[in-house]
Amino acid sequence: MGKDRFNKFITTNPWLKLASFVLAILLWFFVVLKGHSVIIMDIPVELKNIPVELEVVERPETINITVEGHERFLKKLREEDISVVVDLGNIRKGETFLPLSAENITLPESFTVKDISPQNIRLVVDEKAEKDVPVRPVILGATFEGFAVDRIEVDPETVKIEGPKSVVSKIFSVKTEPLDITGVTGSVRYRVFLDMNEENVRINTTEVEINITVKETK
Repeated sequence: MGKDRFNKFITTNPWLKLASFVLAILLWFFVVLKGHSVIIMDIPVELKNIPVELEVVERPETINITVEGHERFLKKLREEDISVVVDLGNIRKGETFLPLSAENITLPESFTVKDISPQNIRLVVDEKAEKDVPVRPVILGATFEGFAVDRIEVDPETVKIEGPKSVVSKIFSVKTEPLDITGVTGSVRYRVFLDMNEENVRINTTEVEINITVKETK
């Protein structure tokens, strides 16, 4: 008897029952998704496992990601909670485009990544090079009449620079910041910074000592 009732229930008004079932699913989705929203954030790109013999010359500093989650939690989401990491273990010299996916992005479990822009990042990679170059003092001003610069000593006389080979190969000296010797009539010692404006080039020291001797002319 119970089986007959069940069959009758199934076969009576099937379309109405199907519509009720679909409505129940839609209502469930509405309840689950209610309060959900998205936020767009600029996140710094971290490069890891760069081969020691290579140097990244051009790269994106940030990418744009769209994060979905409950609106109440999204308001508390910070840039520090998200990381974008790209593995360069297999990178080669030259220009390359690497695809990005949700696998490159780490964020709290209650959120999902809905969009990434750009979906491919452009990198320019060069060989790493280093060499020693002389320090060139930049002297401004003039001594008093009857005096002249007798000697200029720099310590250290050379510094080591390191960076992309294409850039390092074109650098033959490193200048100091301008040093004004107006009014100097004897021996003076200065501590000055080096002036390196080339991007991606590093120096093994940021300062040098300059000894200047000014003597009276006869």
